[in-house]
Amino acid sequence: MDTVKLKSVKSGKLVIISGPSGAGKSTVLKHVLAECSRPLELSVSVTTRHPRPGETDRVDYRFVSKDDFARRRDNDEFLEWKEVFKRGDYYGTLRNEVAAGLAAGKWVVLEIDVEGAMMVLESHPDAITIFLHPGSDEELERRLRDRATETEDSIQRRLEVARREMACRNKYNHEVVNNTVDQAVEDICHILASGE
Repeated sequence: MDTVKLKSVKSGKLVIISGPSGAGKSTVLKHVLAECSRPLELSVSVTTRHPRPGETDRVDYRFVSKDDFARRRDNDEFLEWKEVFKRGDYYGTLRNEVAAGLAAGKWVVLEIDVEGAMMVLESHPDAITIFLHPGSDEELERRLRDRATETEDSIQRRLEVARREMACRNKYNHEVVNNTVDQAVEDICHILASGE
């Protein structure tokens, strides 16, 4: 009788992409996911904030109540979590979803802030880390203002956080300047193709 050997699935890789608000992470990532040759899978973060117009549950975020988030946090279901911009809204990455993607051989991409990245690196020190930014504080402020979705207070809070995050970019394996989306996508795909 012939026995069929199952091809073992090679374990995936964890990819962390961080950068200040306004760096263009979501836009660049959308193209990276579509164009890179690696088996990429974006981890969908959990949040307690309400959906913005056009956002879809389980696509953009998993929208949950604060009680549900607290229960998951207390059950240690998050790889990382935090309150963002001191607004009472929480964000987190589900541990089991990341583990399932890696076990299936996927390259699981986390789009998280610097603090979250440092937390994840404690348990996944071999992750590929990429810091994406627009090149200067002035360009970042211009992009935030051009969005026309933020109050002046919100812009100032985001700029303050962005300056702290920019100071941490040397903690990442790679730094990519988003001057143009096409170039940033090409740079990230090259990094991922090298696998380091």
